[in-house]
Amino acid sequence: MIGVTELSADEARRIILRAQGLIGADARKGGVHAMLRRLGAVQLDTISVLARSHELVAYARLGAVGRSKVERAYWHDPAQSFEYWCHAACILPIEHWPLYSFRRRAYRERKFRWHEVPDNVEKLLDQVRESGPLTTSDVGGAKNGGPWWDWSDSKIGLEWLLDIGELVCSRRVGWRRVYDLAERVVPADLLAEDLSDEECIVRLAAIAGRSLGVANRTDLLDFLRLRGRHAAILDEVLLSGAAGLVPVTVAGWPGKKGQGNAWADPAGLESEPRGRHRTTLVSPFDSLIWHRERTKRVFGFTYTLELYVPKHKRVHGYFTMPVLAGGRLIGRVDPAREGSTLVARQVHLEPGLSPAKWADALSEALWSAAEWVGCDTVRVERTDPPELLPILNGT
Repeated sequence: MIGVTELSADEARRIILRAQGLIGADARKGGVHAMLRRLGAVQLDTISVLARSHELVAYARLGAVGRSKVERAYWHDPAQSFEYWCHAACILPIEHWPLYSFRRRAYRERKFRWHEVPDNVEKLLDQVRESGPLTTSDVGGAKNGGPWWDWSDSKIGLEWLLDIGELVCSRRVGWRRVYDLAERVVPADLLAEDLSDEECIVRLAAIAGRSLGVANRTDLLDFLRLRGRHAAILDEVLLSGAAGLVPVTVAGWPGKKGQGNAWADPAGLESEPRGRHRTTLVSPFDSLIWHRERTKRVFGFTYTLELYVPKHKRVHGYFTMPVLAGGRLIGRVDPAREGSTLVARQVHLEPGLSPAKWADALSEALWSAAEWVGCDTVRVERTDPPELLPILNGT
């Protein structure tokens, strides 16, 4: 496939799956540490149904790796990674610290977060410097007592100092961020590296391109959440070839006739993706499906996370997880736990797919996840189509 500039939709999909570590035995080499570097970023989220999302991302690619092992690989002393803003709040490889200086500068210029930055930030910084790493509970707590967004001044101040790079979070305790001075956590050579906005975006575009495999402009913008002048820099980087990505045409993807409609990592074009496809539940916050438009374009799968939808309006469930099998998203599951039982409140097979053909894959995805989180029973409560129910429940 060397030099190929035209890809079928299926070729692009397989390249994407390999880039994401979901095809082939090589994807498991190096464990969680290597997986994070392959993906470039792993999103964090507070919701935990079967497990937290950053654990589910590792499970989807590596199988039943121990959850404590996952945590150690992400947060370790010395720091292997840090938390910052990429697509959202993400775990990022520590060596990527210099690449986000463009965003830290932007926060400094903005001088505003979601809340007004309080006047006590210098005192907070001095407290971390003198007392060592701390959490919000060490400085009075995260909230004022109201809704979740009613943060205390101390919480706002610590988050602002993290935004601008004075503080860094490289580990958590009880899901609380531990804030420490960047100079104590980030290796000196990385801390000293001073990149321009253009240099940051050149290198981040290459990382996003490798992680996505094949991506159009909106995919890359969404991965890095670039806007305004930073989005304009990305456009220049793509056109100049500075990021090392090559233009391709993917059949069926939107674009102007006779012009490339996407960008690809050239290494991903060098050989045909081969090997076993993962069969797994996929976290709603997995980078495979970050961009819902892309998910529809690549997989023909329309996905909405309904936890933000009023209960009476939900169609597929609170924390619906897509099911990946045979390189396709074949359905979705709304999981829960009751003691040692994994409960699938709803299982939906994609329209047009045969229950007889895909029931085994759905069952494998459910039982594998159950065993990983320590459940010894699976109960399916409702299915669409209905004939799936007795098959999945073994009745």
